Amino acid sequence: MKPLRSIALVMSWLLACAPAQAAQTNVAVAANFTDAAREIAAIFKRKTGHEAVLSFGASGQFYTQISQGAPFQVFLSADESRPKKLVEDGLALADSRFTYAIGKLVLWSKSPGVVTGEETLKAASFAKLSICNPAAAPYGLAAVQTIKSLNLYETLKPKLVEGATITQAYQFVETGNAEVGFVALSQLTGSDAGSRWVVPQALYDPIRQDAVLLKLGAGNDAARAFIAFLRGPEARAVIEKYGYVLDGQS
Repeated sequence: MKPLRSIALVMSWLLACAPAQAAQTNVAVAANFTDAAREIAAIFKRKTGHEAVLSFGASGQFYTQISQGAPFQVFLSADESRPKKLVEDGLALADSRFTYAIGKLVLWSKSPGVVTGEETLKAASFAKLSICNPAAAPYGLAAVQTIKSLNLYETLKPKLVEGATITQAYQFVETGNAEVGFVALSQLTGSDAGSRWVVPQALYDPIRQDAVLLKLGAGNDAARAFIAFLRGPEARAVIEKYGYVLDGQS
């Protein structure tokens, strides 16, 4: 009986030490954060066993969907206002909200030598300038703020082509449907192709991107773990790699 008893004790110990059962969480992610989020989710799964199922889109559209009961547990917005509003609406947990990244706006062309700085906008020698929807996507709002700061809005307004998300704004330039466009610096990570101008922060409001745990994720182990992981050193290293500024940095 002693060997059997020993085996039982060993099995009990192994079960007690085993990690919690892997869970899954649905995460709504602002389109500008696509590549970084995929990389972070892969590391998260490898480290924890939990899976973050990612959906990408415009922050304004996600806010509407979440308000209407969409089954997301975590929201990674491209702004700070919509996560804050979800907390005020009683749809997210106030103590979970934090700025996970601060984005940078870039004027970009697929062709070398086209973008040389704000002079490119002032010369307006292009036919089409791509932006994303300023009402739904914070990078679109930042683009409009930049144009207005340079007193060029009325001049450039007829040339604007608008994508629903920052991904579409990028694709307009990538496919040649617009010669130049405002995109996120993170979309250009790892490539020196074309020409670009990193827009000075003085020309637009800081793009503070907040994450928040939604009420639907309050009891979800994977959702809580993902929010915690996003604050950690491994996720922060990925965020910096994609050209974002971390909160508290200049």
